[in-house]
Amino acid sequence: MKTALIQQRYYGSKEATIARTLEMIAQTDAKLVVLQELHQSEYFCQSEDTAFFDYAEDIENDIAFWAEVSKKEQIVLVTSLFEKRTEGLYHNTAYVFDHGVLAGKYRKMHIPDDPGYYEKFYFTPGDLGFEPIDTSVGRLGVLVCWDQWYPEAARIMALKGAQILIYPTAIGYLECPKDRLDELCEKENTPEEKQKMREAWISVQRGHAVANGLPVVTVNRIGSEKDSSGILEGIHFWGHSFVFGPQGEPLAMAEEEETVMEVDIDLKASGEVRKIWPFLRDRRIESYTCLQKRFCDEKP
Repeated sequence: MKTALIQQRYYGSKEATIARTLEMIAQTDAKLVVLQELHQSEYFCQSEDTAFFDYAEDIENDIAFWAEVSKKEQIVLVTSLFEKRTEGLYHNTAYVFDHGVLAGKYRKMHIPDDPGYYEKFYFTPGDLGFEPIDTSVGRLGVLVCWDQWYPEAARIMALKGAQILIYPTAIGYLECPKDRLDELCEKENTPEEKQKMREAWISVQRGHAVANGLPVVTVNRIGSEKDSSGILEGIHFWGHSFVFGPQGEPLAMAEEEETVMEVDIDLKASGEVRKIWPFLRDRRIESYTCLQKRFCDEKP
């Protein structure tokens, strides 16, 4: 299955950014195209500002637009949109289109609330569960960004028959003004800490591939984006989108630049890998009840 990962920067407006996205999609003949998290706009969650809720007002037109792109290009398209469900209720939602038809959607379940990533202000945790989406290219286990740190999410997608795990994401380094370097920024801005952060991000998702015997596709944005509140300088998104095979083998990895990264993914390889490493067979499901607790510090 030929897959294209669209790694791009924000171009200052929704219109200009979408125009660039369409140019990049037109460069590939891949059957599956994956866009990054909140790809229509800047990553606005760097601060808490009610004005940004207006971005979700056009959700129905956004859905129709990307459905038409999917139809025109004859592709399965994974998008990431700001969904307004009703007044005061919003989600960070991945919509999947299959040749013009909405195949399904996933509402981001794990919502961060950290310096530069104030998503709890904007997004309600998803209520659709971890459900793979059936498409013409296969059964897609679509998750979003912060979900990538949780092995439970990847495992449930695998247990429900997902053939591939897909993560649109937006992650990078906090950039801090020199005249306002607090302890957090100073710590995160060292070259050593930056490398540790990026390697941790890659490694945990590579582990999902190995543990579940599934390919993993992750698409990250690039570029420096200012924080509208002025509290921080902004975030420098590090790119490095990647694909790992079902044994954790690297299939492709981008640099820190705009790119249409194409990779051929063999969905049948998972079956052969699971014959060698039958991790699902050896699960001790009767012993995992503790996972339903916040912390296992009390005996039943």
